[in-house]
Amino acid sequence: MKNRKNAGDKYKPLIIEQVVKDNDINRLLPEITVITTYPPRQCGIATYSEDLIKALNNQYVDSFSIKICALENKNEKHTYTNPDVKYTLDTSQPESYTKLAKTLNEDANVKIVMIQHEFGLFVETNDAFNTFIDEIEKPLTVVFHTVLPNPNEAFKANVQHILNRVDSLIVMTNNAADILVRDYIIDRNLITVIPHGTHLVPHREKNELKEKYGFKGKTILSTFGLLSSGKSIETTLEALPEVVAQNPDVLFLIIGKTHPTVFLHEGESYRNSLIQKINELNLQDNVTFINKYVPLNELLEYLQMTDIYLFTSKDPNQAVSGTFSYALSCGCAIVSTPIPHAQEVLAGETGITFDFGDSNQLAKSINRLLENDTLRQTMILNGLHKIIHTAWENSAVDHAHLIQKTMGNGMKLQYRNPKVNLNHIKNMTTDFGMLQFSKLNKPDPNSGYTLDDNARALIAMCQHYKQYRDDSVLQYINTYLSFIEYCQSKDGRFFNYVDIDKKITAQNNNENLEDSSGRAMWALGYLISIANILPEELGERAEAAFHRSLSLTKNIYSTRAMAFVIKGLYYYNRRVKDEDTLIYIKLFADRMVQMYRHENEDNWQWFESYLTYANSLLPEALLLCYTITGDETYRDIARKTFDFLLDVIFDDHSIKVISNDGWHFKGEEKNRYGEQPIDVAYTILALRKFHDIFKDEKYLSKMEMAFNWFLGNNHLQQIIYNPCTGGCFDGLEQHNVNLNQGAESSISYLMARLTITRYFGNPNEVYFRRKLKNIITRHLEKF
Repeated sequence: MKNRKNAGDKYKPLIIEQVVKDNDINRLLPEITVITTYPPRQCGIATYSEDLIKALNNQYVDSFSIKICALENKNEKHTYTNPDVKYTLDTSQPESYTKLAKTLNEDANVKIVMIQHEFGLFVETNDAFNTFIDEIEKPLTVVFHTVLPNPNEAFKANVQHILNRVDSLIVMTNNAADILVRDYIIDRNLITVIPHGTHLVPHREKNELKEKYGFKGKTILSTFGLLSSGKSIETTLEALPEVVAQNPDVLFLIIGKTHPTVFLHEGESYRNSLIQKINELNLQDNVTFINKYVPLNELLEYLQMTDIYLFTSKDPNQAVSGTFSYALSCGCAIVSTPIPHAQEVLAGETGITFDFGDSNQLAKSINRLLENDTLRQTMILNGLHKIIHTAWENSAVDHAHLIQKTMGNGMKLQYRNPKVNLNHIKNMTTDFGMLQFSKLNKPDPNSGYTLDDNARALIAMCQHYKQYRDDSVLQYINTYLSFIEYCQSKDGRFFNYVDIDKKITAQNNNENLEDSSGRAMWALGYLISIANILPEELGERAEAAFHRSLSLTKNIYSTRAMAFVIKGLYYYNRRVKDEDTLIYIKLFADRMVQMYRHENEDNWQWFESYLTYANSLLPEALLLCYTITGDETYRDIARKTFDFLLDVIFDDHSIKVISNDGWHFKGEEKNRYGEQPIDVAYTILALRKFHDIFKDEKYLSKMEMAFNWFLGNNHLQQIIYNPCTGGCFDGLEQHNVNLNQGAESSISYLMARLTITRYFGNPNEVYFRRKLKNIITRHLEKF
């Protein structure tokens, strides 16, 4: 055995070289083959698939490999520059299906096939398509982009053939699912509803964008999509004279080039007919064509500047519209014909529907919204709350879980950690401090400032500077430190609330400020701990402020306030060693031990008779006391209480922190809903410290699980972190996410993100090393 090991050592460099050369790592990932139209082909399904695949690859890492089979026909041939386009299927040639089925069946690494299905894509060779899906020996998922009600027998039989073969089925609306159950007799449990994906946008100011595109002072109506007569743009043109009579500054943007297939058969006849109607109605100053295939970023800006989006399709059976979804997610008020998608989404004061082709109704709806700004804003906000779950990031989570289930759980999903993004934090910060709240992602100056938020912000920015040495962050460290100094009176007491005019508010007189004072001490201590890498004056100012308040902390008895102060002392002790630190540490630690001994029972290992907010802070603080004093009593109680808390808030797959809507009291059932980002973040900070002290892998595993809560591993399977803005949504409720991105939640996410970097911040490298080790082990066994 020893000689065999030596032989393995001898050849290990050669084996590693061959493993990397053979690209064995990539072949380990299960392959998902997606059959779809794909860019540069210009059609809605191609754009949809590109967005979905991009979202899946952005959301997950080292979990799967997506390869594309691009659909072509005799009129649509393209050169694909994307290396993930591995196959093509010519739907004009029956033998192309046979060849593809054979190729997929013989590739052991292909684990599942997904078809983006639209009946028109396979109309030339429908029999060959049906034979193809029967011949595929892999699990099959089909996404129906169209579901037609009341089918004739031949059409129904064709659809049922697909339904009988699939292992899972995706539709985009509940209405489509209802039609399948009612008209095609399929088990509802086989159907998964995943709405058409949408893009998160920064919700920029409309007037700013209008000026950028040369539309300053205009009220923008718009519609977009590849142009064809089915869009019924003439319905809007016929409504415009009545609208313009009341709103002469209205400008209607018709965004998009003519559909390539329409252009092939009809040229620009439909567009020309629209131009003729514009001239007949004297609307030349009120209509503009954006006659091109608009890049995504530009399109999203057109939609963000739009005041009212108009969807006028005359097809009552159109199941879903990507254009409609995009407009809703960009903050447009919507007026739409009553396609099933619109009826489903616009109910409940989210938008207005009007009858197909009825220009009079359309004109009245537009005028109603233009004269009632409150109603329009209400509809916009309602729409954003309804549509957020359809963000591509959420769509990716839903698709990944369904694919995993369809494959028989043969795929391990690993979330990709987002890049660190300070944009929202910087936008929330004035030259005085960090504002408290935001409306969506727009800072709300009327909310004023708090010591709490600026203390947390100081810690996070110090974390960032410690990791990245980004000098642009120093001005923010200075701003937050200055705010803390502003809130500290000469006798060392802290105030928490400051209004937009920099006045200490009366709210400070009505609340216990111990927790706020404790947070400030934590922040000051943390800055002091890294003072050696900061400009000298920052450390000096922090130390002065720290010592002004230190003597006052001995009168603190609030459990969390004591824990915050302990953290401040712990970090201060890293830089400055003095006996006072030890005295204060033992004072607070002994108080916490007494609280634990008073409250603990066999099934309640805790310091209080309830679990409220920032719970993980308490055992973490006691553990820090152990690291300074060496007192094993602190260590043991810290671990008992932390493990008790973890049992309460974790299951095998995810974290569910204590609800802020009624805390968890001893002997009572805990409330299930109302989770805050700050509690998840504080849990991550504590897990890191417990892992570092005890070297127990369970803490590392739970740390990753907890961070994935921000990325979609929660009961709604929705993202809490907003990668578009760099902000974090304010809370996770029973049925929805709170879309505001205030200081507390956004800073909490940032603290969590910076904390996990050292442990699994580079998942590609971690995964590669782990897999490479396994591969090398297999190869060495040959010797």
